[in-house]
Amino acid sequence: MQASILVYRLFDTANSIDLAKAESLLAIGGHVSRLRLTRVSPKAIAFKDPPVTVMLAPQQIPIGNSTFSADVRARIYVFGVISIIIKVNLPANYTYQDLINLAPVIDHIPDAIFLSTLEAVLSGIRPALKGERAPAVEEDLVVYYFREWQQDWDPVPILLSEKEPVSPETRRETLANRLSYADDFTILGWTTVIVYDPSGSPDIPDLLEFANAQFLELRYYDLMLNQEIDKMYDAITEAERTIVYRRLGKYRRIRRQLLELMADITSITSEIENSLRITEDVFYARVYTTYLRILRIQDWTASIDQRVEVIQRSYNLLTDEVVTNRSEIMEVAVILLIALEIVLSLIRVH
Repeated sequence: MQASILVYRLFDTANSIDLAKAESLLAIGGHVSRLRLTRVSPKAIAFKDPPVTVMLAPQQIPIGNSTFSADVRARIYVFGVISIIIKVNLPANYTYQDLINLAPVIDHIPDAIFLSTLEAVLSGIRPALKGERAPAVEEDLVVYYFREWQQDWDPVPILLSEKEPVSPETRRETLANRLSYADDFTILGWTTVIVYDPSGSPDIPDLLEFANAQFLELRYYDLMLNQEIDKMYDAITEAERTIVYRRLGKYRRIRRQLLELMADITSITSEIENSLRITEDVFYARVYTTYLRILRIQDWTASIDQRVEVIQRSYNLLTDEVVTNRSEIMEVAVILLIALEIVLSLIRVH
């Protein structure tokens, strides 16, 4: 069997990564390159800042009751994602039935392998990290890559990791996102994909990985915004317990933080969404947009927009509150000045 299994684990690691610096640091100890799709022209698919790929030492990977030789590499994205990719090389004498038996345990690769590899990469590029953080979210993807495919092989047990027969409805839904250009095909699922491509081109897996990296970052910023909104409400509640003149200072600090947050999120999400542009290649555009739809990336974008709108409304309300409180203080000050003038006048008369 001419096939391999690409097991991806993507981690959110920093606000951003200086790819030029990371590339320079990694070039000292290994083979480093920038992502470039092999079967299309650079004009057809434009990476704003192509991620950096570094080849790491091969490993023996335990999966189920077997051990497989695997190629290991990491891919580093400008918006802070690092993808660890383990390419499991299946033996030439591996059969379709062997693969069916392996599918249910392919995601049982020990977490320690991914985490130790991630830490090794982070250690090598730490000066290039901006705003490093412990990974709050991560994503998985498994791509079964075939350079040969026999007509009697059924993709459904591989995609579902199940040996038992399924209903016609389940089969239809599982195979609904099957795309083909020539004598190849790609069947897309949420976390499991089958790619048959006799040419051996890595383009489709690379494209799907890139989409997953974008998805991961949108998930992170949605989570972060939710936490920031909770903090904002707590800060406003605390400010309301203080006396008026101190409350204004707290309100102004909260407003400034909200304004900075909105500017940062708008900039970051725009960078994520515009990090890849497919302008000419229709097939790759279909694969990419179909996979984004499966990931429901528009829902996450909409969720972020809604949270930013909540922050915007809160900012506007705080602005109104500051103006109102300032007016009230001015009115009190004017009244006190008038009262003081009256008192002084009476003193002068006597």
